[in-house]
Amino acid sequence: MADINRDDDVIELASPPRFSYGERVVARSVVRNDGTYNGKDIGEVLVNKGEIGYVININTFLQQFYIYAVDFVDSGHRVGMRAKELCTLDNLPDDVLEQLGGKSAALQGLGNATPLEEKP
Repeated sequence: MADINRDDDVIELASPPRFSYGERVVARSVVRNDGTYNGKDIGEVLVNKGEIGYVININTFLQQFYIYAVDFVDSGHRVGMRAKELCTLDNLPDDVLEQLGGKSAALQGLGNATPLEEKP
Protein backbone atom coordinates (compact mmCIF):
# COMPACT_ATOMS: atom_id res chain seq x y z
CA MET A 1 0.00 0.00 0.00
CA ALA A 2 1.37 3.39 -0.97
CA ASP A 3 2.12 5.96 1.67
CA ILE A 4 -0.18 8.97 1.76
CA ASN A 5 1.78 12.15 1.21
CA ARG A 6 0.63 14.71 3.73
CA ASP A 7 1.94 17.94 2.31
CA ASP A 8 1.48 19.82 5.55
CA ASP A 9 2.55 19.15 9.13
CA VAL A 10 -0.18 21.38 10.55
CA ILE A 11 -3.28 19.71 11.99
CA GLU A 12 -6.01 22.15 10.90
CA LEU A 13 -8.63 20.30 12.94
CA ALA A 14 -6.96 21.54 16.14
CA SER A 15 -8.49 24.95 15.33
CA PRO A 16 -11.99 25.96 14.25
CA PRO A 17 -12.67 26.13 10.50
CA ARG A 18 -11.29 29.23 8.81
CA PHE A 19 -14.46 29.79 6.77
CA SER A 20 -18.12 29.45 7.70
CA TYR A 21 -21.28 28.33 5.90
CA GLY A 22 -22.46 30.83 3.30
CA GLU A 23 -19.21 32.80 3.34
CA ARG A 24 -18.10 34.36 0.05
CA VAL A 25 -14.67 33.11 -0.97
CA VAL A 26 -12.41 33.54 -3.97
CA ALA A 27 -10.22 30.85 -5.53
CA ARG A 28 -6.51 31.64 -5.17
CA SER A 29 -5.51 29.36 -8.05
CA VAL A 30 -6.86 27.36 -10.97
CA VAL A 31 -8.49 24.06 -9.92
CA ARG A 32 -8.39 21.14 -12.34
CA ASN A 33 -10.23 17.84 -12.17
CA ASP A 34 -8.07 15.23 -10.45
CA GLY A 35 -10.46 12.48 -11.49
CA THR A 36 -12.93 12.91 -8.64
CA TYR A 37 -15.32 15.24 -10.50
CA ASN A 38 -17.79 13.20 -12.56
CA GLY A 39 -18.56 14.25 -16.10
CA LYS A 40 -15.31 16.15 -16.70
CA ASP A 41 -12.01 14.91 -18.09
CA ILE A 42 -8.97 14.63 -15.85
CA GLY A 43 -7.06 17.90 -16.05
CA GLU A 44 -10.06 19.92 -17.21
CA VAL A 45 -10.38 23.32 -15.51
CA LEU A 46 -13.20 23.40 -12.96
CA VAL A 47 -12.48 26.75 -11.28
CA ASN A 48 -10.45 29.70 -12.52
CA LYS A 49 -8.24 31.83 -10.32
CA GLY A 50 -10.30 34.70 -8.92
CA GLU A 51 -13.64 32.95 -9.33
CA ILE A 52 -16.08 33.69 -6.51
CA GLY A 53 -18.03 31.02 -4.67
CA TYR A 54 -19.92 30.29 -1.48
CA VAL A 55 -19.04 27.74 1.22
CA ILE A 56 -21.89 25.24 1.30
CA ASN A 57 -20.38 22.49 3.48
CA ILE A 58 -17.40 21.85 5.72
CA ASN A 59 -15.88 18.39 6.05
CA THR A 60 -12.55 16.84 6.99
CA PHE A 61 -9.88 14.81 5.20
CA LEU A 62 -7.25 12.47 6.65
CA GLN A 63 -8.18 13.61 10.16
CA GLN A 64 -5.96 16.60 9.47
CA PHE A 65 -7.52 19.08 7.04
CA TYR A 66 -10.80 20.91 6.62
CA ILE A 67 -12.30 20.54 3.17
CA TYR A 68 -14.68 23.30 2.16
CA ALA A 69 -17.35 22.44 -0.41
CA VAL A 70 -17.62 25.61 -2.46
CA ASP A 71 -20.37 26.39 -4.94
CA PHE A 72 -18.92 28.47 -7.78
CA VAL A 73 -22.06 29.97 -9.26
CA ASP A 74 -20.57 31.35 -12.49
CA SER A 75 -19.10 28.01 -13.62
CA GLY A 76 -21.79 25.91 -11.95
CA HIS A 77 -19.22 23.68 -10.24
CA ARG A 78 -19.22 22.52 -6.64
CA VAL A 79 -15.67 21.73 -5.63
CA GLY A 80 -13.96 20.62 -2.43
CA MET A 81 -11.06 22.91 -1.55
CA ARG A 82 -8.55 23.43 1.23
CA ALA A 83 -8.30 26.70 3.14
CA LYS A 84 -4.95 27.56 1.54
CA GLU A 85 -6.69 27.53 -1.86
CA LEU A 86 -9.29 30.11 -0.81
CA CYS A 87 -9.49 33.70 0.40
CA THR A 88 -12.47 35.25 2.16
CA LEU A 89 -14.38 38.21 0.80
CA ASP A 90 -16.69 38.59 3.79
CA ASN A 91 -14.31 38.66 6.76
CA LEU A 92 -11.27 40.63 5.68
CA PRO A 93 -9.13 41.95 8.55
CA ASP A 94 -9.45 45.66 9.34
CA ASP A 95 -5.85 46.39 8.31
CA VAL A 96 -6.49 44.89 4.85
CA LEU A 97 -9.67 46.97 4.47
CA GLU A 98 -7.69 50.09 5.43
CA GLN A 99 -5.08 49.34 2.79
CA LEU A 100 -7.79 48.89 0.18
CA GLY A 101 -9.31 52.26 1.06
CA GLY A 102 -12.15 53.18 -1.31
CA LYS A 103 -11.74 49.93 -3.24
CA SER A 104 -13.12 47.96 -0.30
CA ALA A 105 -16.68 49.06 -1.15
CA ALA A 106 -16.34 47.56 -4.64
CA LEU A 107 -14.92 44.39 -3.13
CA GLN A 108 -17.93 44.01 -0.85
CA GLY A 109 -20.22 43.97 -3.89
CA LEU A 110 -18.37 41.17 -5.71
CA GLY A 111 -20.32 37.96 -5.99
CA ASN A 112 -23.50 39.42 -4.54
CA ALA A 113 -26.56 39.03 -6.69
CA THR A 114 -27.99 42.28 -7.93
CA PRO A 115 -31.68 42.71 -7.14
CA LEU A 116 -34.03 42.38 -10.05
CA GLU A 117 -35.59 45.61 -11.19
CA GLU A 118 -39.25 45.79 -10.48
CA LYS A 119 -41.49 45.96 -13.51
CA PRO A 120 -43.98 48.83 -13.60
